[in-house]
Amino acid sequence: MSRRDPLDVVVVGAGIVGSAAALGFARDGLRVAVVEPRAPSPWRADAPDLRVYALAQDSVALLDQLGVWGDIAPHAQPYRTMRVWDAAGGGELRFDAQRYGRDALGWIVEHSLLADRLWQALQQARVTLRCPQRVTSIVPAQTDDDARAQDDTVGLMLDDYSTLRARLVVAADGAESALREMAGIDVVRHDYQQRGVVAYVETTHSHQDTAWQRFLPSGPLAFLSCHDGRSSIVWTLPDGEAERLLGVDDATFCRELTRAFDATLGDVIAVSARAAFPLRRQIAERFVEGRIALCGDAAHVVHPLAGQGLNIGLRDVIALRATVRSATERKLDIGTSHRLARWQRERRSESATAAHTFDAINRMFSNDAPLATLARGHLLGIAGRIPGLDALLWKRAAGL
Repeated sequence: MSRRDPLDVVVVGAGIVGSAAALGFARDGLRVAVVEPRAPSPWRADAPDLRVYALAQDSVALLDQLGVWGDIAPHAQPYRTMRVWDAAGGGELRFDAQRYGRDALGWIVEHSLLADRLWQALQQARVTLRCPQRVTSIVPAQTDDDARAQDDTVGLMLDDYSTLRARLVVAADGAESALREMAGIDVVRHDYQQRGVVAYVETTHSHQDTAWQRFLPSGPLAFLSCHDGRSSIVWTLPDGEAERLLGVDDATFCRELTRAFDATLGDVIAVSARAAFPLRRQIAERFVEGRIALCGDAAHVVHPLAGQGLNIGLRDVIALRATVRSATERKLDIGTSHRLARWQRERRSESATAAHTFDAINRMFSNDAPLATLARGHLLGIAGRIPGLDALLWKRAAGL
Protein backbone atom coordinates (compact mmCIF):
# COMPACT_ATOMS: atom_id res chain seq x y z
CA MET A 1 0.00 0.00 0.00
CA SER A 2 1.32 3.41 -0.91
CA ARG A 3 2.27 5.82 1.83
CA ARG A 4 0.10 8.35 0.01
CA ASP A 5 -2.97 6.13 0.25
CA PRO A 6 -3.28 5.07 3.90
CA LEU A 7 -6.17 3.30 5.49
CA ASP A 8 -8.37 5.12 7.95
CA VAL A 9 -8.18 2.46 10.66
CA VAL A 10 -6.22 -0.73 11.29
CA VAL A 11 -7.58 -2.96 14.05
CA VAL A 12 -5.10 -5.43 15.51
CA GLY A 13 -6.99 -8.38 16.95
CA ALA A 14 -10.27 -9.88 15.72
CA GLY A 15 -11.69 -10.96 19.04
CA ILE A 16 -15.09 -9.67 20.05
CA VAL A 17 -13.96 -6.13 20.84
CA GLY A 18 -11.67 -5.83 17.82
CA SER A 19 -14.24 -7.23 15.40
CA ALA A 20 -16.95 -4.93 16.77
CA ALA A 21 -14.63 -1.94 16.33
CA ALA A 22 -13.72 -2.89 12.76
CA LEU A 23 -17.35 -3.47 11.78
CA GLY A 24 -18.42 -0.19 13.36
CA PHE A 25 -15.80 1.84 11.54
CA ALA A 26 -16.54 0.07 8.25
CA ARG A 27 -20.26 0.78 8.60
CA ASP A 28 -19.37 4.43 9.17
CA GLY A 29 -17.77 4.46 5.72
CA LEU A 30 -14.11 4.25 6.74
CA ARG A 31 -11.42 2.16 5.07
CA VAL A 32 -10.55 -0.54 7.58
CA ALA A 33 -8.13 -3.44 7.83
CA VAL A 34 -7.96 -6.15 10.51
CA VAL A 35 -4.80 -8.06 11.44
CA GLU A 36 -5.42 -11.37 13.19
CA PRO A 37 -3.10 -14.37 13.63
CA ARG A 38 -5.84 -17.00 13.77
CA ALA A 39 -9.47 -17.11 12.65
CA PRO A 40 -11.93 -18.16 15.37
CA SER A 41 -13.27 -21.69 15.30
CA PRO A 42 -16.84 -22.00 14.00
CA TRP A 43 -19.46 -22.04 16.74
CA ARG A 44 -21.14 -25.39 17.38
CA ALA A 45 -24.40 -25.72 19.30
CA ASP A 46 -23.44 -29.26 20.36
CA ALA A 47 -20.12 -28.13 21.88
CA PRO A 48 -20.89 -25.18 24.17
CA ASP A 49 -18.05 -22.82 25.02
CA LEU A 50 -17.30 -22.69 28.75
CA ARG A 51 -16.68 -18.95 28.44
CA VAL A 52 -19.90 -16.97 28.63
CA TYR A 53 -20.73 -13.28 29.01
CA ALA A 54 -23.57 -11.36 30.59
CA LEU A 55 -24.22 -8.75 27.90
CA ALA A 56 -25.64 -5.44 29.06
CA GLN A 57 -28.26 -3.40 27.22
CA ASP A 58 -25.77 -1.06 25.52
CA SER A 59 -23.62 -3.97 24.33
CA VAL A 60 -26.64 -5.63 22.74
CA ALA A 61 -27.63 -2.31 21.13
CA LEU A 62 -24.15 -2.08 19.58
CA LEU A 63 -24.33 -5.63 18.23
CA ASP A 64 -27.75 -4.85 16.80
CA GLN A 65 -26.39 -1.73 15.06
CA LEU A 66 -23.62 -3.87 13.59
CA GLY A 67 -26.19 -6.28 12.13
CA VAL A 68 -25.14 -9.38 14.08
CA TRP A 69 -27.53 -9.54 17.02
CA GLY A 70 -30.28 -11.12 14.93
CA ASP A 71 -28.05 -14.18 14.38
CA ILE A 72 -27.02 -14.30 18.04
CA ALA A 73 -30.32 -13.70 19.83
CA PRO A 74 -31.91 -17.13 19.12
CA HIS A 75 -29.05 -18.77 21.04
CA ALA A 76 -28.83 -16.18 23.83
CA GLN A 77 -30.60 -16.48 27.17
CA PRO A 78 -32.22 -13.37 28.63
CA TYR A 79 -32.04 -13.02 32.37
CA ARG A 80 -34.93 -11.08 33.83
CA THR A 81 -33.93 -11.11 37.48
CA MET A 82 -30.63 -10.81 39.31
CA ARG A 83 -30.17 -11.84 42.93
CA VAL A 84 -27.05 -11.05 44.92
CA TRP A 85 -26.63 -12.14 48.53
CA ASP A 86 -23.98 -12.88 51.14
CA ALA A 87 -23.60 -16.32 52.66
CA ALA A 88 -22.26 -15.13 56.00
CA GLY A 89 -23.58 -11.62 56.59
CA GLY A 90 -27.11 -11.88 55.26
CA GLY A 91 -28.72 -9.11 53.20
CA GLU A 92 -29.76 -9.33 49.57
CA LEU A 93 -30.01 -7.17 46.46
CA ARG A 94 -32.62 -8.06 43.87
CA PHE A 95 -32.96 -6.54 40.42
CA ASP A 96 -36.10 -7.18 38.36
CA ALA A 97 -36.53 -6.26 34.69
CA GLN A 98 -40.29 -5.83 34.93
CA ARG A 99 -39.85 -3.27 37.68
CA TYR A 100 -37.62 -1.21 35.38
CA GLY A 101 -39.95 -1.54 32.40
CA ARG A 102 -37.61 -3.89 30.51
CA ASP A 103 -38.00 -7.31 28.93
CA ALA A 104 -34.61 -8.37 30.28
CA LEU A 105 -31.76 -7.11 32.40
CA GLY A 106 -29.25 -8.64 30.01
CA TRP A 107 -28.40 -11.73 27.96
CA ILE A 108 -26.08 -14.68 28.58
CA VAL A 109 -24.10 -15.51 25.43
CA GLU A 110 -21.24 -17.90 24.65
CA HIS A 111 -17.89 -16.42 23.70
CA SER A 112 -17.49 -18.61 20.61
CA LEU A 113 -20.94 -17.66 19.30
CA LEU A 114 -20.15 -13.95 19.51
CA ALA A 115 -16.70 -14.41 17.98
CA ASP A 116 -18.02 -16.56 15.12
CA ARG A 117 -20.92 -14.26 14.16
CA LEU A 118 -18.72 -11.17 14.25
CA TRP A 119 -16.05 -12.91 12.16
CA GLN A 120 -18.63 -13.92 9.56
CA ALA A 121 -19.87 -10.33 9.42
CA LEU A 122 -16.30 -9.09 8.91
CA GLN A 123 -15.89 -11.42 5.94
CA GLN A 124 -18.98 -9.93 4.33
CA ALA A 125 -18.15 -6.31 5.14
CA ARG A 126 -15.85 -3.95 3.27
CA VAL A 127 -12.94 -4.77 5.54
CA THR A 128 -9.47 -5.91 4.49
CA LEU A 129 -8.65 -9.07 6.45
CA ARG A 130 -5.00 -9.91 7.00
CA CYS A 131 -5.30 -13.36 8.52
CA PRO A 132 -3.31 -15.33 9.51
CA GLN A 133 -0.82 -12.54 10.09
CA ARG A 134 0.84 -10.75 12.99
CA VAL A 135 2.27 -7.30 13.59
CA THR A 136 6.03 -7.52 14.08
CA SER A 137 6.89 -3.86 14.60
CA ILE A 138 5.69 -0.29 14.50
CA VAL A 139 7.25 1.43 11.50
CA PRO A 140 8.82 4.81 12.39
CA ALA A 141 8.27 7.86 10.24
CA GLN A 142 10.91 8.47 7.61
CA THR A 143 12.95 11.64 7.36
CA ASP A 144 12.69 12.05 3.60
CA ASP A 145 10.53 14.40 1.58
CA ASP A 146 7.46 12.36 2.39
CA ALA A 147 7.95 12.65 6.18
CA ARG A 148 5.02 15.00 6.61
CA ALA A 149 2.62 12.53 4.99
CA GLN A 150 3.89 9.73 7.24
CA ASP A 151 3.51 11.89 10.33
CA ASP A 152 -0.21 11.84 9.57
CA THR A 153 -0.25 8.04 9.86
CA VAL A 154 1.21 5.15 11.82
CA GLY A 155 2.82 2.20 10.09
CA LEU A 156 2.71 -1.47 11.08
CA MET A 157 5.10 -4.08 9.72
CA LEU A 158 3.51 -7.53 9.35
CA ASP A 159 5.18 -10.92 9.43
CA ASP A 160 5.08 -11.15 5.62
CA TYR A 161 7.18 -7.93 5.54
CA SER A 162 4.33 -5.86 4.16
CA THR A 163 3.38 -2.57 5.79
CA LEU A 164 -0.03 -1.16 6.61
CA ARG A 165 -0.42 2.54 7.22
CA ALA A 166 -3.44 4.14 8.85
CA ARG A 167 -4.52 7.34 10.52
CA LEU A 168 -5.63 5.36 13.56
CA VAL A 169 -4.60 1.96 14.93
CA VAL A 170 -6.76 0.12 17.47
CA ALA A 171 -4.90 -2.38 19.66
CA ALA A 172 -7.47 -5.03 20.57
CA ASP A 173 -5.11 -7.97 20.80
CA GLY A 174 -5.90 -9.06 24.34
CA ALA A 175 -4.50 -8.87 27.84
CA GLU A 176 -1.02 -9.88 26.65
CA SER A 177 -1.15 -7.31 23.85
CA ALA A 178 2.00 -7.40 21.74
CA LEU A 179 1.12 -4.07 20.13
CA ARG A 180 0.75 -2.42 23.53
CA GLU A 181 4.25 -3.61 24.40
CA MET A 182 5.63 -2.37 21.06
CA ALA A 183 4.09 1.04 21.80
CA GLY A 184 5.92 1.16 25.13
CA ILE A 185 2.79 1.23 27.31
CA ASP A 186 3.20 -0.37 30.72
CA VAL A 187 0.43 -1.91 32.81
CA VAL A 188 -0.35 -1.93 36.52
CA ARG A 189 -1.14 -5.53 37.43
CA HIS A 190 -2.44 -7.24 40.57
CA ASP A 191 -2.73 -11.03 40.83
CA TYR A 192 -5.68 -12.05 43.01
CA GLN A 193 -4.21 -15.53 43.58
CA GLN A 194 -7.68 -16.78 42.71
CA ARG A 195 -9.08 -18.72 39.78
CA GLY A 196 -12.49 -18.72 38.24
CA VAL A 197 -13.74 -22.31 37.90
CA VAL A 198 -16.20 -22.53 35.00
CA ALA A 199 -18.59 -25.27 33.89
CA TYR A 200 -22.17 -25.95 32.86
CA VAL A 201 -24.40 -27.60 35.43
CA GLU A 202 -27.88 -29.06 35.64
CA THR A 203 -30.00 -28.55 38.76
CA THR A 204 -33.21 -30.10 40.01
CA HIS A 205 -34.98 -26.72 39.88
CA SER A 206 -35.21 -24.26 36.98
CA HIS A 207 -32.78 -21.34 36.79
CA GLN A 208 -35.87 -19.07 36.58
CA ASP A 209 -34.29 -16.77 33.96
CA THR A 210 -32.19 -15.39 36.80
CA ALA A 211 -28.55 -14.48 37.26
CA TRP A 212 -27.57 -15.56 40.76
CA GLN A 213 -24.52 -14.52 42.75
CA ARG A 214 -23.70 -15.70 46.25
CA PHE A 215 -20.74 -14.22 48.10
CA LEU A 216 -18.73 -16.79 50.03
CA PRO A 217 -15.67 -16.20 52.22
CA SER A 218 -13.61 -17.97 49.54
CA GLY A 219 -14.97 -15.76 46.73
CA PRO A 220 -18.18 -15.12 44.75
CA LEU A 221 -20.15 -17.94 43.11
CA ALA A 222 -22.31 -17.06 40.10
CA PHE A 223 -24.99 -19.17 38.40
CA LEU A 224 -25.92 -17.73 34.99
CA SER A 225 -29.04 -18.95 33.19
CA CYS A 226 -28.48 -20.55 29.77
CA HIS A 227 -30.88 -21.13 26.89
CA ASP A 228 -30.72 -24.94 27.11
CA GLY A 229 -31.97 -24.95 30.72
CA ARG A 230 -28.55 -25.42 32.24
CA SER A 231 -26.62 -22.83 34.21
CA SER A 232 -23.11 -21.60 33.57
CA ILE A 233 -21.13 -21.23 36.78
CA VAL A 234 -18.19 -18.99 37.63
CA TRP A 235 -16.84 -20.05 41.02
CA THR A 236 -14.08 -17.82 42.34
CA LEU A 237 -11.70 -19.74 44.58
CA PRO A 238 -8.15 -19.52 45.92
CA ASP A 239 -5.67 -21.14 43.54
CA GLY A 240 -5.15 -24.28 45.60
CA GLU A 241 -8.85 -24.91 46.17
CA ALA A 242 -9.62 -24.38 42.49
CA GLU A 243 -6.94 -26.91 41.58
CA ARG A 244 -8.41 -29.42 44.03
CA LEU A 245 -11.94 -29.05 42.63
CA LEU A 246 -10.72 -29.51 39.08
CA GLY A 247 -9.38 -32.90 40.14
CA VAL A 248 -12.36 -34.36 42.02
CA ASP A 249 -14.93 -36.63 40.35
CA ASP A 250 -18.21 -35.21 39.06
CA ALA A 251 -20.30 -36.53 41.97
CA THR A 252 -18.03 -34.88 44.53
CA PHE A 253 -17.96 -31.63 42.58
CA CYS A 254 -21.77 -31.56 42.35
CA ARG A 255 -22.11 -32.16 46.10
CA GLU A 256 -19.66 -29.42 47.01
CA LEU A 257 -21.22 -26.98 44.55
CA THR A 258 -24.72 -27.71 45.88
CA ARG A 259 -23.50 -26.95 49.39
CA ALA A 260 -21.66 -23.79 48.32
CA PHE A 261 -24.79 -22.51 46.58
CA ASP A 262 -26.96 -23.49 49.55
CA ALA A 263 -29.10 -25.68 47.24
CA THR A 264 -30.75 -22.50 45.95
CA LEU A 265 -31.72 -24.34 42.75
CA GLY A 266 -31.98 -27.71 44.45
CA ASP A 267 -29.26 -30.29 43.93
CA VAL A 268 -26.62 -29.94 41.23
CA ILE A 269 -27.15 -33.21 39.40
CA ALA A 270 -24.77 -33.01 36.44
CA VAL A 271 -21.69 -31.07 35.42
CA SER A 272 -19.88 -30.61 32.11
CA ALA A 273 -16.15 -30.54 31.62
CA ARG A 274 -14.53 -28.00 33.94
CA ALA A 275 -11.81 -25.40 33.46
CA ALA A 276 -10.27 -22.59 35.48
CA PHE A 277 -8.62 -19.32 34.57
CA PRO A 278 -6.42 -17.08 36.73
CA LEU A 279 -7.91 -13.80 37.94
CA ARG A 280 -6.15 -10.47 37.98
CA ARG A 281 -6.67 -6.74 37.79
CA GLN A 282 -4.71 -5.03 35.04
CA ILE A 283 -4.91 -1.45 33.78
CA ALA A 284 -2.72 0.11 31.10
CA GLU A 285 -0.96 3.24 32.32
CA ARG A 286 -2.37 5.06 29.31
CA PHE A 287 -4.80 4.06 26.58
CA VAL A 288 -3.28 6.18 23.80
CA GLU A 289 0.23 6.40 22.41
CA GLY A 290 0.48 8.59 19.34
CA ARG A 291 -2.12 7.24 16.91
CA ILE A 292 -2.53 3.92 18.73
CA ALA A 293 -5.58 3.44 20.99
CA LEU A 294 -5.99 0.45 23.32
CA CYS A 295 -9.41 -1.20 23.63
CA GLY A 296 -10.79 -4.16 25.55
CA ASP A 297 -8.45 -6.46 27.47
CA ALA A 298 -5.43 -4.73 25.93
CA ALA A 299 -6.45 -1.71 28.02
CA HIS A 300 -8.05 -3.25 31.10
CA VAL A 301 -8.77 -6.56 32.80
CA VAL A 302 -11.20 -6.61 35.74
CA HIS A 303 -12.43 -9.18 38.24
CA PRO A 304 -15.32 -11.20 36.71
CA LEU A 305 -17.58 -10.95 39.79
CA ALA A 306 -19.84 -8.33 38.16
CA GLY A 307 -19.64 -9.80 34.65
CA GLN A 308 -18.67 -6.40 33.25
CA GLY A 309 -15.34 -7.10 31.51
CA LEU A 310 -16.64 -7.44 27.94
CA ASN A 311 -19.24 -4.71 28.44
CA ILE A 312 -16.51 -2.26 29.44
CA GLY A 313 -14.52 -3.26 26.35
CA LEU A 314 -17.48 -2.72 24.05
CA ARG A 315 -18.02 0.68 25.67
CA ASP A 316 -14.47 1.53 24.61
CA VAL A 317 -15.61 0.81 21.06
CA ILE A 318 -18.85 2.80 21.36
CA ALA A 319 -17.01 5.85 22.67
CA LEU A 320 -14.11 5.61 20.19
CA ARG A 321 -16.50 5.24 17.29
CA ALA A 322 -18.37 8.37 18.41
CA THR A 323 -15.08 10.29 18.67
CA VAL A 324 -13.98 9.21 15.20
CA ARG A 325 -17.39 9.90 13.69
CA SER A 326 -17.38 13.43 15.09
CA ALA A 327 -13.95 14.11 13.60
CA THR A 328 -14.95 12.62 10.24
CA GLU A 329 -18.08 14.74 10.02
CA ARG A 330 -15.96 17.85 10.55
CA LYS A 331 -13.31 16.60 8.10
CA LEU A 332 -10.65 16.48 10.82
CA ASP A 333 -7.80 14.06 11.36
CA ILE A 334 -9.28 11.10 13.25
CA GLY A 335 -6.11 9.85 14.90
CA THR A 336 -4.23 12.71 16.49
CA SER A 337 -3.34 12.17 20.12
CA HIS A 338 -5.01 15.40 21.22
CA ARG A 339 -8.24 14.31 19.52
CA LEU A 340 -8.09 10.99 21.34
CA ALA A 341 -7.22 12.62 24.68
CA ARG A 342 -10.81 13.10 25.84
CA TRP A 343 -11.71 9.52 24.88
CA GLN A 344 -8.68 8.31 26.82
CA ARG A 345 -9.56 10.32 29.94
CA GLU A 346 -13.14 9.07 29.99
CA ARG A 347 -12.42 5.44 29.19
CA ARG A 348 -9.44 5.06 31.50
CA SER A 349 -11.33 6.75 34.32
CA GLU A 350 -14.33 4.45 33.94
CA SER A 351 -12.18 1.34 33.55
CA ALA A 352 -9.98 2.11 36.54
CA THR A 353 -12.97 3.00 38.70
CA ALA A 354 -14.71 -0.25 37.76
CA ALA A 355 -11.58 -2.34 38.32
CA HIS A 356 -10.91 -0.90 41.77
CA THR A 357 -14.59 -1.07 42.74
CA PHE A 358 -14.75 -4.77 41.85
CA ASP A 359 -11.46 -5.24 43.68
CA ALA A 360 -12.88 -3.63 46.83
CA ILE A 361 -16.06 -5.72 46.65
CA ASN A 362 -14.04 -8.89 46.20
CA ARG A 363 -11.81 -8.03 49.16
CA MET A 364 -14.74 -7.12 51.39
CA PHE A 365 -16.81 -10.21 50.66
CA SER A 366 -14.05 -12.79 50.16
CA ASN A 367 -13.16 -13.15 53.82
CA ASP A 368 -14.74 -14.27 57.08
CA ALA A 369 -13.49 -11.49 59.37
CA PRO A 370 -16.31 -10.70 61.88
CA LEU A 371 -16.43 -6.94 61.26
CA ALA A 372 -16.41 -7.33 57.48
CA THR A 373 -19.13 -9.99 57.72
CA LEU A 374 -21.39 -7.74 59.77
CA ALA A 375 -20.74 -4.70 57.58
CA ARG A 376 -21.36 -6.31 54.19
CA GLY A 377 -24.64 -7.92 55.19
CA HIS A 378 -25.79 -4.59 56.59
CA LEU A 379 -24.76 -2.74 53.41
CA LEU A 380 -26.59 -5.19 51.13
CA GLY A 381 -29.68 -4.91 53.28
CA ILE A 382 -29.62 -1.10 53.23
CA ALA A 383 -29.01 -0.98 49.47
CA GLY A 384 -31.99 -3.27 48.92
CA ARG A 385 -34.29 -0.97 50.91
CA ILE A 386 -33.30 2.47 49.59
CA PRO A 387 -35.94 3.52 47.00
CA GLY A 388 -34.50 3.80 43.51
CA LEU A 389 -30.98 2.68 44.43
CA ASP A 390 -31.35 -0.73 42.81
CA ALA A 391 -32.53 0.91 39.56
CA LEU A 392 -29.58 3.31 39.66
CA LEU A 393 -27.12 0.46 40.18
CA TRP A 394 -28.65 -1.58 37.39
CA LYS A 395 -28.67 1.34 34.93
CA ARG A 396 -25.03 1.93 35.69
CA ALA A 397 -24.19 -1.70 34.94
CA ALA A 398 -26.38 -1.69 31.82
CA GLY A 399 -24.70 1.40 30.38
CA LEU A 400 -27.94 3.37 30.27
